[in-house]
Amino acid sequence: MEITRTLARFVVEHKSLDVPQPVRHEAARSFLNWVGCAVGASRHETVECALAALAEFSGPAEATVLGRRERLDIMQAALMNGITSHTFDFDDTHLKTVIHPSGPVASAILALGERQRVSGEAFLHAFILGVEVECRIGNSVYPQHYDVGWHITGTAGVFGAAAAAGKLLGLNEQQMVWALGVAATQSSGLREMFGTMCKPFHPGNAARNGLLAALLAQQNFTSSNQGIEAKRGFAHVLSTAFKPEEITERLGETWEISLNTYKPFACGIVIHPIIDACIQLRNEHGLNAEDIESIEAKVHPLVLELTGKKTPRVGLEGKFSVYHSAAVAIIHGAGGEAEYSDQCVSDPRVTALRDRVTAVVENGMHEDQTRVAIKLKNGKTVEKFVEHAIGSLARPMSDADLERKFRGLTKGILSDAECDRLITLCWEIGTLKDAGEVARASMPGR
Repeated sequence: MEITRTLARFVVEHKSLDVPQPVRHEAARSFLNWVGCAVGASRHETVECALAALAEFSGPAEATVLGRRERLDIMQAALMNGITSHTFDFDDTHLKTVIHPSGPVASAILALGERQRVSGEAFLHAFILGVEVECRIGNSVYPQHYDVGWHITGTAGVFGAAAAAGKLLGLNEQQMVWALGVAATQSSGLREMFGTMCKPFHPGNAARNGLLAALLAQQNFTSSNQGIEAKRGFAHVLSTAFKPEEITERLGETWEISLNTYKPFACGIVIHPIIDACIQLRNEHGLNAEDIESIEAKVHPLVLELTGKKTPRVGLEGKFSVYHSAAVAIIHGAGGEAEYSDQCVSDPRVTALRDRVTAVVENGMHEDQTRVAIKLKNGKTVEKFVEHAIGSLARPMSDADLERKFRGLTKGILSDAECDRLITLCWEIGTLKDAGEVARASMPGR
């Protein structure tokens, strides 16, 4: 079977009316969460550095940098919004692959949607299809692809961005095949970069490169017809195991966006059970950091592999430190962006407790499980087992939770009235006459 062509034909031929309503609603939830994360991080040092480096090279002012007044050409805007949406590491997660699916796809097509007016209906449909493509491709190579060191949000995200942009551009089947091939040859992103500004660069780069792939294909720029499945194509070069059936089986019957989850904590997803457990123990027993002798967390192996930074120096590194995360969960009872600031990472009270935290791999522990034991100086030990962390599919965030998260992220950037309007537009994205209205509404003081 020609995997790339099968996927291309599906994207080109699929009709918006064939998307079930629950899938559309989950897509709106994903989009709302993405916009909030992008606006929230729009003043971060990472974003300022990127804009300082690249803004002077931008072409026409075609698209909005969410949460700011700058407008860039669509390639630069796609890059910047992909960066902002992942800077806080607070965006959505497809738990089956740990892909953060919205960033690459939404960043590409919202920029495109400001250049060529597209309806909200067409936008939402393209967004859903793009997420489907990137997650199915991710499914086909995970976990081996991820385990060897590729950052799957970047490597798979470029396919989603290409497919979604290609859908809005009206590519035919052969052009969509080429778009996926051009995306394949640009697939990149290394896990070595976690804890640095390069991690949010990955979804931004995927958005820009996916948009580029679709624009090239629109002009009949050719690629291999088997960019995904060929012997020297994406799947076989970047993974030691390829499961093509994950791409094609029940295509159009099941929807990967239905498996999307949203973070209540602004850090690596594998730390969430530990934060959840520590906050519960703190609240149930009135714990203070000074009363604690030690904290031990029994964890899945990925926790130490991904978040084993014992002495983070800056906030971005703190997001990948299970030790820092346990400490702030006890001290502040939270794991929001404030708990991953440079100031909080260097807080003497936090660092003192962080040094008393240990994490031990326990065989049989699932990725969203943990067992935390806190030994107090009075000799008492309190424990908590978390089966599924808050924010997981088993304990999902509600629509109201997502709105509260959005308001917290955008506070100080947007006024209450601006925030209310933007939330409404995100929920109603599928009914808007012009999807670009969302981007323009994110500009403060407009």
